[in-house]
Amino acid sequence: MKILGTGLNGLIGSRITQLLDNKYEFENISRSTGVDIVNYESVFKAISSSDAQIVFHAAAYTDVKMAEKEKDLKENSQCWKINVVGTWNVAKACSQTGKKLIHLSTDMVVGGDTMPEDGFKEDAPYNPLSFYAITKAEAEKVVQNLSTPWLIMRTAYPYRAAFTKPDFVSFFKEWLSGGKKISVLEDRIISPTFIDDLAIAFDALVEKNGTGIYHTVGSEMLSVYEAVILVAKAFNLDTNLVSKTTRQEFLVGRPPEPFSSALNNDKIRELGVVMHTFTEGLEIIKTQI
Repeated sequence: MKILGTGLNGLIGSRITQLLDNKYEFENISRSTGVDIVNYESVFKAISSSDAQIVFHAAAYTDVKMAEKEKDLKENSQCWKINVVGTWNVAKACSQTGKKLIHLSTDMVVGGDTMPEDGFKEDAPYNPLSFYAITKAEAEKVVQNLSTPWLIMRTAYPYRAAFTKPDFVSFFKEWLSGGKKISVLEDRIISPTFIDDLAIAFDALVEKNGTGIYHTVGSEMLSVYEAVILVAKAFNLDTNLVSKTTRQEFLVGRPPEPFSSALNNDKIRELGVVMHTFTEGLEIIKTQI
């Protein structure tokens, strides 16, 4: 089966294609292949000329801090253009060509100052706080208005064994390896995701022709502080370098974040997909490095 994809050179897209390239034929559409997702004609030409019946839209503007600095530009910001206009272009091209769209999204579109005991489910109301999160929520709404089949995969704080750019684990690992002290949030609950599991979830959802929203995240909900302590222990780094801080203290002048955006992954597990806990994921990537 051929799958057309945006963002297949990124942190998540590159690993999914690497793990599944023996099963699917991935075709990347990006600036490197002459396609600008902000330009509809460019997107339509690429999608309409392909015989792939599925488009995996993984490209996104993910610099949360820079997005917040540009928020006053609104629709003229790079974040809005890529995340909202880009998604609209991909979705419209899918609609016009009858292709199914699989859209990669984020936990940051939901969340709040209180959290359900088992995490936020797929039907949780939108509550984006940062400008980045607002653009991703708007992108989801665009996808949900499609006349053709669609699927939204929400993920959170992805990590993997090795990549050219830092992910949730490697950032803290490298920081602590340098002997640097760091203060991290104790009042921010998340559900970090092992990207290899995300590839398995993607495969299952394609196989079973899944539609709607699925939370494809790790099976452990914990604070950022607890997560960083686990990283330190997993790689034999000094936990004394890690101290606690709060959102009220740390987020001054930074993009706002909810107390929790930890997602419930019962729905994807019902398809037989095992999403590892953060503790388990760390043990696996240690063997892959």
